[in-house]
Amino acid sequence: MPELPDIVVYLESIDRRIRGHSLLGIRIASPFLLRTVDPPIRELEGRRVAALRRLGKHIVIELDGKLFLVLHLMIAGRLRWQAAGSALPKKVGLAAFDFSSGSLVLTEAGAKRRASLHLVRGEPGLDAYDRGGLEVLECTPNEFRTTLQSENHTLKRALTDPRLFSGIGNAYSDEILHRAALSPVKLTSALEPEEVSRLLDACRAILREWTEQLRAQAGEAFPEHVTAFREGMAVHGRYGKPCPSCGSPVQRIVHASNETNYCPTCQTGGKLLADRALSRLLRRDWPRTLEELEERKARQR
Repeated sequence: MPELPDIVVYLESIDRRIRGHSLLGIRIASPFLLRTVDPPIRELEGRRVAALRRLGKHIVIELDGKLFLVLHLMIAGRLRWQAAGSALPKKVGLAAFDFSSGSLVLTEAGAKRRASLHLVRGEPGLDAYDRGGLEVLECTPNEFRTTLQSENHTLKRALTDPRLFSGIGNAYSDEILHRAALSPVKLTSALEPEEVSRLLDACRAILREWTEQLRAQAGEAFPEHVTAFREGMAVHGRYGKPCPSCGSPVQRIVHASNETNYCPTCQTGGKLLADRALSRLLRRDWPRTLEELEERKARQR
């Protein structure tokens, strides 16, 4: 799912192409995409783009008259910039937003249709899509600590909860926790003040670094290769590969369709973390440390 750095770079690129231009029309190919009935599409047509903003992981396009297009890409939704009136891609094309400067095309890979479009009237209506998460690049250390410890969750869950923090998801939370040298399953209530400070520093550093890197990669072109797995990430999507800090193989916890990646040496004191299903299956056979895991692999060779 595109997260804060990806959304920021998307917005910057879209802004350069559509701000000040008029929305000529919206072509919707999937009946599951549009989730609202008021205002109707025809009311937005012909209006000029006044501004763009990020609302958590939503992309918001503001039109004259305080009317808003609110896009959530979910896991597989992506955006393309094409010549005005270009045909929607077969199978993956969900919608095209036709502006006087070109067409912004929304696609979604896979059979499930999770991406959403809401048409919203007025700022009060837009507030309904704000999950209330704290902006870590703008908050004070006290605001961060208070929000982080307002509920007792694992660090992984806390960072990815949109009610607590804005724009952080599965990928960048892995990178943040690795940078902070903290276990993804450590409870927020158990953090020392120095660890909270270290976590805030890591949040800001990772989000800024990746925003700058993605911005540089895109340049003036439209960002076409938005993905959760990027070359240069320390642990996310790198299961079994060496940690860039210590060389230990990156490990993972799998839960449903999500995967948490971490370095046992840098983050958990050498302890291997087991997901619930695997722990129940293997019980005493589950290796507790990285050393036990390596010994088991050596015996199996």
